[in-house]
Amino acid sequence: MRKLTALFIVLLLSACQSAPQQQTNSIAVQQSQDLSTLQYQTFSEIQAALNSGQVSSEQLVHYYISRIKANNREGMAIHAVIALAPDAIEQAQALDEMRQQGQIKGPLHGIPVLLKDNIDTGDGMANTGGSVLLRNNRPDDDAQLVASLRAAGAIILGKANLSEWANFRSTRSSSGWSGMGGQALNPYDLSRSTCGSSAGSATAVAADFVTLAVGTETDGSVVCPAATNGIVGIKPTLGLVSRDGIIPIAHSQDTAGSMARTVTGAVNLLQAMKTQASNDPLAYQDSRNFTQYLQADGLKGLRIGVVRNLMGYHEKLDQQFEQQLDVLRAEGAVIVDNANIPTLGQWDDAEFTVLVHEMKHDMAAYLATTDGDLKSLADLIRANKAYHKQELTLFGQELFEMSQATTEEQHEEYLAALARSKRLAGPEGIDATLKKYNVDLLIAPTNGPAWKIDHVNGDHYLGSASSPAAVAGYPHITVPMGFVQLGEEPALPVGMSFFSGAKSEPLLIKAAYSYEQASQQRRPPNW
Repeated sequence: MRKLTALFIVLLLSACQSAPQQQTNSIAVQQSQDLSTLQYQTFSEIQAALNSGQVSSEQLVHYYISRIKANNREGMAIHAVIALAPDAIEQAQALDEMRQQGQIKGPLHGIPVLLKDNIDTGDGMANTGGSVLLRNNRPDDDAQLVASLRAAGAIILGKANLSEWANFRSTRSSSGWSGMGGQALNPYDLSRSTCGSSAGSATAVAADFVTLAVGTETDGSVVCPAATNGIVGIKPTLGLVSRDGIIPIAHSQDTAGSMARTVTGAVNLLQAMKTQASNDPLAYQDSRNFTQYLQADGLKGLRIGVVRNLMGYHEKLDQQFEQQLDVLRAEGAVIVDNANIPTLGQWDDAEFTVLVHEMKHDMAAYLATTDGDLKSLADLIRANKAYHKQELTLFGQELFEMSQATTEEQHEEYLAALARSKRLAGPEGIDATLKKYNVDLLIAPTNGPAWKIDHVNGDHYLGSASSPAAVAGYPHITVPMGFVQLGEEPALPVGMSFFSGAKSEPLLIKAAYSYEQASQQRRPPNW
């Protein structure tokens, strides 16, 4: 089981159509307006343009729709977007009118956001989890995080492609592939993986189909695609963002997270997504305004531990990381080397046990809220076989079957695995390391550079820093730290991970923002 776990556990990352054409034909793109100045603008630049009247939200929506449609044509598709909101233009017009009347909902007012297609919306879009089985699953209302985004003034632009069922269907899956959306491609090298499972969310931000996107993570599904696509990703403390209306894997680790081209964008999105009220027993309310921690001198005086046992799987990645340590030192951080996590990897089997047990029950709980005949994991397994040409041609559903095979007689085994995984990753893992080395936070390369897409053998995965924080339920931020050049191949973006104890988002935001401002390592893809 450990060999199996090593292959995919961190890649939980976490009618078939290749483009959202059916839902976009009725939306006319403004051809007369030159919107080229919007290309690759950051959240802050777009916010400033809206505030100054240089651009309207309606124009912004037209720009992103034109980008999506132009780059989802046959032969050019990177399969980042599954559907566009039928009322995207109307949302923008209403928010523009409010702005003209001096009514501003918040920092996200009039800014489009893409949602991973495992998040409910009540606007008529299906929530599919990437599967044709849920192509007609049209929720009655918004997930709580979506309601929070709308209240903050965000425009829900559409649904992003993902690794189907958040990459928890097969042991040999290809990250970024779904029956609904096809194979998402990496805009830095179209032959390489996006990582998963929030593949479309990351690719859309990187390719300038949107400036902000929401992903979800069980283990690596926000931070891995963010790093692989050269953007910022924030996986928050478990419970900070509501899980209401999200197609699940496992409640002990699942959370939504924010993705953007800058730390500022990702933090503003996370601030808007924070839980206001929830029936989730793990939910909590955090009254701190995270945007106050966007401090250019945020690294000054911080003691930062380098987790060497989260390194060593790619020499060029390690070389790039070593160069960035000098940036941290120059900004006033104290680097403590070899701050290794003593329990690393010891929770892998326990984590897998937790996930396969929880998925069976958590999926049934979500399906109970939907219309239609699919009400259990067993129903999904049977339906996949019925739709085998759309769903099972490339790889199978071994993980579904493993989860379905769990029994009530194994409940004590599950509880023991849950306690063990949380203890080894949290109190005896991250927490113990912070205390032993007297450091504020830990850093490591986020994951290896993007691998070649391989539908025969599946993902060629090297390693990642996602698992400790994911299993513990602690926050994790990845920031672009440069590129790795592999021979004559295009340069591939890589990220630096910042993680610490529970509810340490302010500390991580200060460090990540300060590093980003000092290093300026991100650049857009040339595709």
